[in-house]
Amino acid sequence: GAMAEERALSMVTCTAPVNIAVIKYWGKRDNDLILPINSSLSVTLHQDQLKTTTTAAASRDFTEDRLWLNGEEADVGHPRLQACLREVRRLARKRRGGSAEDASPLSLSYKIHVATRNNFPTAAGLASSAAGYACLVSALARLYGVEGELSEVARRGSGSACRSMLGGFVQWQRGERPDGRDSLAHQVAPETHWPELRVLILVVSGEKKPVGSTAGMQTSVDTSPLLKHRAEVVVPERLALMMRHIRERDFEGFGQLTMKDSNQFHATCLDTFPPIFYLNDFSRQIIALAHRFNAHHGHTKVAYTFDAGPNAVIFTLADTVAEFVEVVRRSFPPATNGDQFVRGLPIDSASLSEEVVTTVVTEPVPGAVQYILHTKPGPGPQLLDDPSQHLLGADGLPRRCA
Repeated sequence: GAMAEERALSMVTCTAPVNIAVIKYWGKRDNDLILPINSSLSVTLHQDQLKTTTTAAASRDFTEDRLWLNGEEADVGHPRLQACLREVRRLARKRRGGSAEDASPLSLSYKIHVATRNNFPTAAGLASSAAGYACLVSALARLYGVEGELSEVARRGSGSACRSMLGGFVQWQRGERPDGRDSLAHQVAPETHWPELRVLILVVSGEKKPVGSTAGMQTSVDTSPLLKHRAEVVVPERLALMMRHIRERDFEGFGQLTMKDSNQFHATCLDTFPPIFYLNDFSRQIIALAHRFNAHHGHTKVAYTFDAGPNAVIFTLADTVAEFVEVVRRSFPPATNGDQFVRGLPIDSASLSEEVVTTVVTEPVPGAVQYILHTKPGPGPQLLDDPSQHLLGADGLPRRCA
């Protein structure tokens, strides 16, 4: 009958955010379980500007598990993806406890179809794996009716994905246990805690990463004495300090520590043997520009942080955005896309004082910055209730996107 037809296909769509670490994670103590050598702390970015959307469907009619990324079919056998699927199914089995009185009609033996897409360029080096695995785990958990601690499952997909399971300011605790059950994310403060905080992502011209994060951090663990010192001595102290700056909304302290921690992370890359270079000349010019801007103002108005790639993420307060964006626009004038240079949240135009132009703005380097994305802290993964948002059709195959 109609009810059985309905039940033949179960479908869920979720969205999940990107996060940017201000106290960096670099180095695993267990590669299979993805357990870090140090705790980390991040800011979850708003999904209006950066998000992954994932639809997961299960049906007795599906003959095999299948996966589509941005419309293209991809390898569903990826070990980390399989680990997430296995963990969610394990939790579902545990929750059902073998009872026949099952609220969910979904059989754990059904094959699944998953479609996922990003509303930002995947290759731009904007933490797509963190958003992607957080989204996958959120959708699978909803599909199988699993609740509770999911950051541990997301961590099995990509370490930093565990932080994208929560909004606002998030700590990933290193944990002590060898089985990783205590290596979890928790929220330090919600996104509403610091309403003036803004984020500018400066996407610079750069090739694909020279060394992937997974391989890079393994080499660092094996060869960098500085990384060991960082994990054991520096990070625990910085973490406590960073949490205090966030609680007190102290931008001066937050900004300075963010820059220092980014610099030390890149120093451990240089201390790796052979050395790894994620920053390029444009990255270094942006760093110099930020320090000149702060020196001009006499205190920390902007703070940069860089992950394993050349793009700058700038933290600042709402009242500084317009002036700093104008400084960037003058120093790195857009090559072609003048109208598309600034994306995301609207930005007022600003005129610069003569003094800023002479002391802060550099000789123009056209095209160094491809575009600027303006965003702010945001919430964790969301469930989409609107069926028209599903990425899969009623046949369980990707919909043609308009």
